[in-house]
Amino acid sequence: MTETADRSPVKTHCPYCSLQCGMAISRKGRAGIEIGAWEEFPVNEGAMCRKGWTSGELRGSRERLTTPMVRDRATGELRAAEWDEALDHIARRLAVLQAEHGNDAVAVFGGGGLTNEKSYQLGKFARVALGTSQIDYNGRWCMSSAASAGNQAFGVDRGLPFPLVDIEQADVVVLVGSNLAETMPPAARHLDRLRERGGKVVVIDPRLTSTAERADLFLQPVPGTDLALALGVLHLLDAQGAVDEEYVARRTTGFDEVRRSVAAWWPERVERTTGVATDELRALVDLLAGNEKVIVLTARGAEQHAQGTATVLGWLNVALALGMPGKPSSGYGCLTGQGNGQGGREHGQKADQLPGYRMIDDPAARAHVAGVWGVDPDSLPGKGRSAYELLESLGDGGGPRALLVFGSNIVVSAPHATHVTQRLESLDLLVVCDIVMSETAALADVVLPITQWAEESGTMTNLEGRVILRRRAITPPAGVRSDLDVISGLASRLGAPIDFSTDPEEIFEELGRASAGGKADYSGITYARIAEEKGVFWPCPATDGDAAPHPGTPRMFTESFPTPDGRARFLVQEFAGAAEQPDASYPVHLTTGRVLAQYQSGAQTRRIKGLTDEGAFVEIHPMLADRIGAHDGDPVLVRTRRGEMKAPARVVTTIRPDTVFVPFHWVGANRLTNDALDPSSRMPEFKVCAAEVLV
Repeated sequence: MTETADRSPVKTHCPYCSLQCGMAISRKGRAGIEIGAWEEFPVNEGAMCRKGWTSGELRGSRERLTTPMVRDRATGELRAAEWDEALDHIARRLAVLQAEHGNDAVAVFGGGGLTNEKSYQLGKFARVALGTSQIDYNGRWCMSSAASAGNQAFGVDRGLPFPLVDIEQADVVVLVGSNLAETMPPAARHLDRLRERGGKVVVIDPRLTSTAERADLFLQPVPGTDLALALGVLHLLDAQGAVDEEYVARRTTGFDEVRRSVAAWWPERVERTTGVATDELRALVDLLAGNEKVIVLTARGAEQHAQGTATVLGWLNVALALGMPGKPSSGYGCLTGQGNGQGGREHGQKADQLPGYRMIDDPAARAHVAGVWGVDPDSLPGKGRSAYELLESLGDGGGPRALLVFGSNIVVSAPHATHVTQRLESLDLLVVCDIVMSETAALADVVLPITQWAEESGTMTNLEGRVILRRRAITPPAGVRSDLDVISGLASRLGAPIDFSTDPEEIFEELGRASAGGKADYSGITYARIAEEKGVFWPCPATDGDAAPHPGTPRMFTESFPTPDGRARFLVQEFAGAAEQPDASYPVHLTTGRVLAQYQSGAQTRRIKGLTDEGAFVEIHPMLADRIGAHDGDPVLVRTRRGEMKAPARVVTTIRPDTVFVPFHWVGANRLTNDALDPSSRMPEFKVCAAEVLV
């Protein structure tokens, strides 16, 4: 697909978060682009945050990579190279390493910002061209705990099982660990409209954020205690007789065990554990018990914990006890973070999955996908390591000797980042595909310049499960290629038994066949349908013959859940708390998160002049500042058992006195964070660890 010849605006989508806001792109001058509104797209109705409006500025940046680079062995410096030289070099090194150490000597690390087509091809490339089991992606650090919980309780993982606009018609919306107003500003209008019609918003967060300022009820728990709060809420709902017994009996299993398990979570125990006062807890329960339409939404604040899956399941139990999932403008949802955090894991980037959300250790799934690919099912490798475990094993850690990175800036985004950086430096070969010289690309042996969103076409799946189409609006700079070209070029050089297309629409059609019959069935979705309908919700299976096309599934669970018996599962959860608790040496909680002007590791947004690059800071309460002698604007040192960083203090009353906050867009924050993993999702505990703050 190419850009229009008449220079009319191209309707496409923002390159950042999972809202995938619609936008219109016009060409400006010889190489520039201008961002305009696409008011008809229902998710954002023409609204965008500052990041979306300025997203075209990176197009003409002097920091844009436009030629491959290979590290010179003699000087140790990166030098310019031709594409054939770079790809030949990579293929030779991979072949030697696999001949010496086996297929799993090579690993692939993807990203939640890659299109569905790239995600699909990357998983196929790893399993067929490389024959390696070692593939995972940074989406493991995004909503994997909510995904694990959704699969366990509902039988399926879709961030929101209803369109975002349904929020406006709820009576109560509970946001657990979400700063929606800063992370997805256009979505915050749904909260405003809800309140205009008399609905209530509850925010649960250790910080009084701009989202919390919109709340009718704000609860400020100790970081890492959201599960205890959920257990206490369910205890009181049951005690007040607010459980929807008819719904529970008809549509769920396991409630009796859960009811017994929460009996000991009386309000006073919850207060001692979470710091949330009993009257605030009771106010929340009264809101939930007294309204017909309740939506509970979790996000990274609740999920990025060693008990992230358990925490989500605790809140899922609350939603099920109220009888909400499957009812109009009610239920549970997860606010996915990355642009394609949903679609990115559905089609093969994740270590344990094949396209269509099929599990790689399922013989039937292997046979189906292998049939679409035209290979022997027995040739496909098995389950590999999860994201952090993969990175921890690299090089002299006893795992893969080479890593190919697509769409991720690991040096900034990984937990215990200093340790992970050492693992990257110990590799025999590190290859990074990126649009700029990110902190990870700077370590690479080979850097490949790739296209950015406005220069290529492909589909994304937003937080609602809506499959949308990013259209190419402008020709890429000379010397730049798509990730699909990189994958195809390497596959052919490695002697792959099948061809790897570079045409996104052709790849999407194949993805549909591979996903057919799976949980995430895209087989009835086409580029034409997406364009006509402004996105199609999965599951959307293909229909036979002259039958009308499947309409897609905007709202799930209306009649049953995709479990063997059609019922949702209540699952008992036991609160254990954060993996690392404060002590005499590290007396405060550290938590991390985002700020309005930046996105993820900041590789793109920190290079856009129209966005404020304020640099890292340390948010502390006045009581803590007084205790350590810190002053607003002066540098403070934050130290944990894994590392330290220095940044200016921001003394604010909006954070708990026992907690400090550091944004993660700059190098430093994730040198501090804990790499303790959730046993189910393998999500690291980004959101809480023990720290000390010094002047």
